[in-house]
Amino acid sequence: MKVKNTLVLENIKISLDSVRSHLLRTILTIMIIAFGIMALVGILTATDSIKYFLTQNFSMMGSNTFTIRNRTMNAHIGGDRPREKRYEPITYDQAQDFKSRYDFPGTAAVFTYATGIATVKYETNKTNPNVRVLGTDEDYFITSGDEIDRGRNFTPGEIYYGSSVVVIGAELVTNLFKNKEDPVGKIISVGPGKYRVIGVLKSKGSSMGFSGDRSCFIPLNNVRINFPRDNMSFNINVMANRTELVDVAIGEATAQLRNIRKVPVGIDDTFEITKSDNIAKMLIDNIKYVTLAATLIGFITLLGAAIGLMNIMLVSVTERTREIGIRKAIGATKRVIRNQFLVEAIVIAQLGGFLGIFLGILVGNIISLLIGSAFLVPWMWIFTGVVLCFFVALASGIVPARKAANLDPIESLRYE
Repeated sequence: MKVKNTLVLENIKISLDSVRSHLLRTILTIMIIAFGIMALVGILTATDSIKYFLTQNFSMMGSNTFTIRNRTMNAHIGGDRPREKRYEPITYDQAQDFKSRYDFPGTAAVFTYATGIATVKYETNKTNPNVRVLGTDEDYFITSGDEIDRGRNFTPGEIYYGSSVVVIGAELVTNLFKNKEDPVGKIISVGPGKYRVIGVLKSKGSSMGFSGDRSCFIPLNNVRINFPRDNMSFNINVMANRTELVDVAIGEATAQLRNIRKVPVGIDDTFEITKSDNIAKMLIDNIKYVTLAATLIGFITLLGAAIGLMNIMLVSVTERTREIGIRKAIGATKRVIRNQFLVEAIVIAQLGGFLGIFLGILVGNIISLLIGSAFLVPWMWIFTGVVLCFFVALASGIVPARKAANLDPIESLRYE
């Protein structure tokens, strides 16, 4: 066992000496391997970060929450896009009727989208025209997972009378109140109207170009007055008191809304019910295409790296023919020579692998940082990268190693 360990250490030492003596050529091969592993580990780390982000953010609404709207929710990447189904709008009266009738243990909230391109102003400061404005009732924040950091929620009276009050996201506080003023009680402009700030939401962070903190929430009836549009549809959030009751709650909600919208027996629902965690599942399911593309790119690059590594090892065998002859002359067996060149290929591949893994984790987590996800160490992909590099080394090193082992010692000594 001691002799074997000594031989392995000696082969590693010889491999490192060979790397130093052919530095430029070896660096180029290492970089090819590193880029292949970086593409694989980097993009797969990024997709893991996206999955984590989606799971965390959509679970903030809770697995006991679902949304009723007049159109289907589709999340699709590549290929033929499924056609979105649209039904007749859910009217204000239908939504309010549903809320008053729905007596299942839980909370129902009505909301609608006013605009996604509003400009918000405070004194001389204003935002870009990319602020999302929602009309909500007093129960919306309970069902949406949003929390009020400062100030208060709407009162039923403010909702009923459509008062000019607003709850704003944390990003708007940063953009509008640059002198660190307390925003609560201040008058701001939201689109065409002026509103008094009554509350500020806790920050949720931003991702992929969208920020939940860049939103304004105003009373539902105020949207009907100041942001009117034809065929305005109202959405309903429902949060069951317990997670295990959510399927029963969906059944109860379906029956109530079918009755309100007078859907005949035997006719499909004219509305869509989506659980909050289903949206994340739809998006995560579509990420498989990105993962497949990343894996394909990584393997193609690794194939090029394997060819490059085989080339450098074949050249190395030719250049070191005399050295091989000397080693055989002093007693080195075919197995020793073969293992020497195999170990050299493995050392070069693993150097490239470790560099690629480091770069891959770095690139993947930079993307994770940009989308607002957490720092991840992809242990599975690290292990996969090391194993892949080992097999790349074996595949590209076996032919040169066999060639070196089969050299005739006399002919090798006479070489050059």
